[in-house]
Amino acid sequence: MASIGERLKIEFNIAIDDIINEAPDENLNPKELEEKVTKLKRRLDNYGEINPMAVEAYDEMKVRYDTIADQRNDILEAKKSLLETIKEIELKATSQFMEAFEKVRVYFKEAFRTLFSEDDDCDITLEDPENPLDSRIRILAKPKGKRPQSISQLSGGEKTLTATALLFSLYLLKPAPFCIFDEVDAPLDDANIEKFNKIIRRFSVDSQFIIVTHNKMTMAAVDVIYGVYMAEPGVSGVSEVDFRDLEETSQLEEIVQN
Repeated sequence: MASIGERLKIEFNIAIDDIINEAPDENLNPKELEEKVTKLKRRLDNYGEINPMAVEAYDEMKVRYDTIADQRNDILEAKKSLLETIKEIELKATSQFMEAFEKVRVYFKEAFRTLFSEDDDCDITLEDPENPLDSRIRILAKPKGKRPQSISQLSGGEKTLTATALLFSLYLLKPAPFCIFDEVDAPLDDANIEKFNKIIRRFSVDSQFIIVTHNKMTMAAVDVIYGVYMAEPGVSGVSEVDFRDLEETSQLEEIVQN
């Protein structure tokens, strides 16, 4: 009894008198208690020896874990902020793009009908209106009397005038001080060249147009002409004529004056 009492005191901090004075539980099964004690002893044995450095190692790992967790939270917050910024930029860009697109659409129709006729139809549309920033743009050009399915069915002059109308629609959105055309009137007939010159004169009020051309009608419509010639083999020269300094007089007026 004394030996058992000492073990209870040392191992479990229980006085033997407390157990002796406690009434036994008749419902307890000694066999089940032995099995439970065996399992508990086995679990204690599996724990192995106590590591006195475990607390210190835990504290070190805890500090590292907290640091990494804070860094992870910072990254997640930064990601959230970036996604919100990207969404805001996309909304603003989409709004500005759609505003500019609708203006170009109106300008394109205006320029196209100036180059062709009021009865001609044209339009620019988005293939994916739900995703305008990544959508392809479809250009529709239908001169009077034609229903082309593709641009290849237009004549060379009609292709040139359509491209010119599109360029001027972009120009009207954001006018530039200079605009250069390199022989864009080459595939045009006389009637279309007159339309081309008409729209050039219309927009030359706000911009300067530099046109490279071999067409006499276009040359006659400009304010200043620079002729490039070869004075001698391998050497080019430039001759300037400013029509603004010349007074235009018809042959009939000259005859009357004489």
